[in-house]
Amino acid sequence: RDPQRRGFSELYFLIARFLEAGPCQDSAQVGVLLLPKRVDWTGQEHPGTYENLVKLYRHIRSDHLLQICTRVCPLLEKEVPASVPGLTSLLGAGRQNLLRTDKSCKHVVWKGSALAALHCGRPPEPPIIFGSPPNIVETSFSRRLNGSYRLRQLVPTAVYQHMKMHKRILGHLSSVYCVTFDRTGRRIFTGSDDCLVKIWSTDDGRLLATLRGHAAEISDMAVSHENTMLAAGSCDKTIRVWCLQTCAPLAVLEGHAASITSLQFSPLCSGSKRFLSSTGADGTICFWQWDSRSLKFGQRPSKFTERSRPGVQMICSSFSAGGMFLATGSTDHIIRVYYFGSGQPEKISELESHTDKVDSIQFSHCSDRFVSGSRDGTARIWQLQPQGWRSILLDMQTKLPGYVLGFQLITKLKVTMVAWDRHDSTVITAANNLTLKVWNSTNGNLVHVLMGHEDEVFVLEPHPFDARILFSAGHDGNCIVWDLARGVKIRSYFNMIEGQGHGALFDCKCSPDGEHFAATDSHGHLLIFGFGSSSKYDKIADQMFFHTDYRPLIRDANNYVLDEQTQQAPHLMPPPFLVDRLVPGRQGCREEQLIPQMGSRPQVNSRMLPGVALSDNWILTHLLIVVMMSQ
Repeated sequence: RDPQRRGFSELYFLIARFLEAGPCQDSAQVGVLLLPKRVDWTGQEHPGTYENLVKLYRHIRSDHLLQICTRVCPLLEKEVPASVPGLTSLLGAGRQNLLRTDKSCKHVVWKGSALAALHCGRPPEPPIIFGSPPNIVETSFSRRLNGSYRLRQLVPTAVYQHMKMHKRILGHLSSVYCVTFDRTGRRIFTGSDDCLVKIWSTDDGRLLATLRGHAAEISDMAVSHENTMLAAGSCDKTIRVWCLQTCAPLAVLEGHAASITSLQFSPLCSGSKRFLSSTGADGTICFWQWDSRSLKFGQRPSKFTERSRPGVQMICSSFSAGGMFLATGSTDHIIRVYYFGSGQPEKISELESHTDKVDSIQFSHCSDRFVSGSRDGTARIWQLQPQGWRSILLDMQTKLPGYVLGFQLITKLKVTMVAWDRHDSTVITAANNLTLKVWNSTNGNLVHVLMGHEDEVFVLEPHPFDARILFSAGHDGNCIVWDLARGVKIRSYFNMIEGQGHGALFDCKCSPDGEHFAATDSHGHLLIFGFGSSSKYDKIADQMFFHTDYRPLIRDANNYVLDEQTQQAPHLMPPPFLVDRLVPGRQGCREEQLIPQMGSRPQVNSRMLPGVALSDNWILTHLLIVVMMSQ
């Protein structure tokens, strides 16, 4: 009597008839109990038997169900053509689905009026069957009308396929482990194992200045939130701070007994009081107080010695979005959390859930959550609750349903890096099995497994405002742009160096405006990527060194440096010029081939040079070179 129930019973009969003629005859006997019931002349139902149904429906053969399935495909193909003509499957999806309709396969195209509409004060959410991205003109016009837009409508992820490498510049003689942008995105800073920090122009790749003073490898760099100073930590146990306007040294901070492992400027603002945190391989963490008006640092830091046993090192650190908390990881498996609510740092927690060293840690962008990665093969998402810090376990052994991983030589998984997307909805982890995993940050469920690297990945960089985009870089020389929403690769770049194989990528950062990202490699190169034309970058040399880059230095009692040849502080010296002698392979060239002829121009007032901003300093530098070469 029920049409749906009647349909089920008839389907079960067809299935039993089909199974009876194949190797699943026992299964057919089980299906007999589900056959349609017989109704007598009084309307009463009686259980039907399989034999009676076979006699009643003599025209139904054992392959009747198969014929129905095979005939559906051509009939549907005439009404709603598939995306691949001639390819039929009962298991197809999308335009190959046997349940498709003309309406479900038609791409929705919104007009400008639909894009300009608002629903509850927000732009409308496009349907799943939304076709190609809307016209950029209509999207821009709708944005002018309602003042808002959805990023995925205005900037589809396919746009990031157009990012290309503008320039690869050799600017250091050793590996470059540190790169960062200033807060405007117009300057790039690189820190290398050749003890130098260099400042580059993002817009055309020109070398603007070299900051000298360190006596060992640069281990980390940080730019203040006011964009007034740059701090660099080194394996020489010191932190040097420079003014970004004049390149003058502001402070030499000596509070560690071993290499500096991480530097962080606190975003916390309390009047003019600010903090700079540093962790060291000596197992200590220092909080340096400085004044944002005078740019002066205190003589002694607030120092915490966290050496629970000999050999313990503090490895990594991260401030919360407002600077109220700082989380650190160390080799003794313990995560330590510091609090700034009282005006001075104080340790409030020691979290001991990991069983191996914690070498990656990152606070979320908009909450009090942070993620920690350990060599024990797990990551944990921590959140502050009334009962204390609670964590969600992310096990690198977790696999997606139906996901089959190829043969792996690695027996012990280790987390090499962690990151958040821009909206903190997902956490991304990199492991030593060469995979990236995307996790739901709320419940810890695995969302995507990203594969594409051929060596370990130590760099995960989220886009500054597009939560769909992530940059990853590894020792295989690949820099990959990922779409986190779909779990696919958008574009990859391979750092192949002619005659030297590939260069391992050690660091990667994205500019605040999202238009550029920069990477550094094991051969001393800076790689600049971005949108648009590379014509400005084509005008500069592939190798850029100043003639003063590697001059000997002498140090005073406070560890400030002077140029040994001129007896002047590096920032007070005349602007340097570019030379070729320091480029590898050109050491044997004659002097006249390398250095432009020098001349004196008494009308140039050298006293103006120290106070000139970086951009003007560069223009003045090359003006001097042009004048001197014209003599």
